[in-house]
Formats: sequence, structure tokens, C-alpha cells
Amino acid sequence: MKKVNTVVTTALASIIALGALGVQSEAFAGEKKDVEKCYGVATAGKNDCKTLSNACAGHSLSDGQKDAFIALPKGTCERLAGGSLEAPAGAK
Repeated sequence: MKKVNTVVTTALASIIALGALGVQSEAFAGEKKDVEKCYGVATAGKNDCKTLSNACAGHSLSDGQKDAFIALPKGTCERLAGGSLEAPAGAK
């Protein structure tokens, strides 16, 4: 009987956890509409996506790397020193 209780408890915990993740991902997706890519302001190792010199988020090589971006609320990038809404030539 103890094994049955463990299985049921684990299954219920999994369902609750998956439900919470679904709610969180929907909320995050809704926030994505109000963000923009801001190039040239990311701290080393804190960029949000790949750059010309690396293939992963979080691997920018230096502070203010021109081809590294972070997602910021719309209207914020223009107020930051060195921030650009445009990717440098050759960046995707």
C-alpha cells in the first residue's frame, strides 16, 4: 500500500509542477511583446543570445560587446550609453 501512496503523491506533485510551469511560460511569453533587443550594453557573460564570436547566451567576451544584446523593456535602450537597437554589420 505504501508504494501506491508514493506513486500517487509523485504523480500529483508532477501535475502541479507542470501546471505551474505552463502558467509561468504563458506570462513570460506575454511580456516578450514589450521588449526590444539592445546591442552593446550587455555585461561580459550576460548576453541573451548568440553573437558573432560565440554560439550561446551568457558567453559574451567583454562588457559592451557590440554584437551581444540583452532584452530590455521598450524605450529603455535609447537611454543607455552605448545602447543600439541596430545589430552591427554582419550580426544576426
